[in-house]
Amino acid sequence: MHPELKNINSREVERLLIKAGFILDRQKGSHLQYLRMMKGKILRVTVVANRKSYSIDTLKTMIAQSGLSEDEWVELKNK
Repeated sequence: MHPELKNINSREVERLLIKAGFILDRQKGSHLQYLRMMKGKILRVTVVANRKSYSIDTLKTMIAQSGLSEDEWVELKNK
């Protein structure tokens, strides 16, 4: 696990997804769905709005859904 993955809130996740080329597709209640086309596939990531932090497992799942590696995610975070 990368040490910079902990204590990230929903606004930061949304910001990183947008930086990675995702767009907000739809919202149902507090669940936001972002999507991006990558190598002919549609990638979807669901973010629960207004979360102060996510568990590491949930964050790793979102990173995997985004098609990015943990290192790429942290690199986006540090830009």
